Amino acid sequence: MSLRLTPAATLCALSALTLGYSVNALAETTLSALFMTQAAYSEADIRAMTADFTKQHPDIKVNLEFVPYEALHDKIVAARGAGDKGYDVVLFDAIWPAEFNKYGLLQDVTARIPADESSKIFDGAISTVTYKDKRWGMPWILDTKYLYYNKAMLAKAGITTPPATWADVEKQSEILKAKGIVKYPLVWSWSQSEALLCDYTTLVSAFKGDFYKDGKLNFTNSGAMKAINYMKETLDKGLTNPNSREYLEEDVRKSFSNGDAAFALNWTYMYNMANDPKQSKVAGDVGVIPAPAETAGGASGVNGSMGLGIAKASAHPDQAWEYISYMTSQPVQNKYAKLSLPIWKSSYEDPAVQKDQEQLIAAAKTSLNVMLSRPVTADYSRLSNILQQNIQAVLQGKTPAKDGMEAATTAADRLR
Repeated sequence: MSLRLTPAATLCALSALTLGYSVNALAETTLSALFMTQAAYSEADIRAMTADFTKQHPDIKVNLEFVPYEALHDKIVAARGAGDKGYDVVLFDAIWPAEFNKYGLLQDVTARIPADESSKIFDGAISTVTYKDKRWGMPWILDTKYLYYNKAMLAKAGITTPPATWADVEKQSEILKAKGIVKYPLVWSWSQSEALLCDYTTLVSAFKGDFYKDGKLNFTNSGAMKAINYMKETLDKGLTNPNSREYLEEDVRKSFSNGDAAFALNWTYMYNMANDPKQSKVAGDVGVIPAPAETAGGASGVNGSMGLGIAKASAHPDQAWEYISYMTSQPVQNKYAKLSLPIWKSSYEDPAVQKDQEQLIAAAKTSLNVMLSRPVTADYSRLSNILQQNIQAVLQGKTPAKDGMEAATTAADRLR
């Protein structure tokens, strides 16, 4: 016996089926994710990664928002007031977990990361998302600053090997300037911003300094003073482009790529962009080495790594973690390794990752093991502003280095 439906019943059945599909469509989860438009992965890369993720997860939609690095911190903090209407996934700097933990801005994801997975990741990357022995996200951008140099300029000056120490950088810059090869051999990102502190920290690392004395913040130790004195001396000698005091990393890249500098301190992403003839006049002449140390054979670095975390108020933590897990996975990181190197140790032996950036990979294997962290404090934003202002005062010639760093130390002590 067969069941026959009347036209009206058939219409009702089709309507119910259509309604079912509508309900399923409405069940789609929408995530809001916050990223930056500065260094590391490009916006196009992140959009492409996300598009691939949503193809594999059709039930999850991701709304992307991009802001300059300088706005990233405040955006995350401000979103706290939006509750579950704010962000689900946020990109955060290595220096923020202490503060974000204090104010409850990130979810603890320690239990979501298998121990055997952590062992496959560089320690410097893991430290980026760790505070009080808990994980507050997955490391995503593993980065430090490298010393880039123009091979053709050095050869023209009769310099046969890249500098082995910061003193060598200064001496070679003097030769380049004296021979009229380039007006300002050195370019840095010394604007009154976090970029300045990354360059400063690299030099503090080079001169074997740190940011503490007897457990308290202190910026007058020998290494810290050598760092600020080196910065000022290269300005006074006309070796550093004075515009560096207004430059961010992209300004440094453009200056170097335009052939206006022989040396530049910058992140990983600059290597392939400076070697791209479509956007660089010096493509093919770009050399890169670990940022040097005070003595030959050493290296220096700053931990400029960043992680992806789940915002505390996210109503979709499981889906947010699926997205984070995908974005930080080894296959995805290997595919997009031209602007940001992977967090995974074994990736550095992958021929596809190494291709056309063997020199950068060689430098990374050294640099990623010597990264100095900027000061760890729950009041980092205010401390950063204090340091930026005082270092800038020194670089602008408004105050002697000793006075400026003593003032920074005194002001930092008041934060306690």
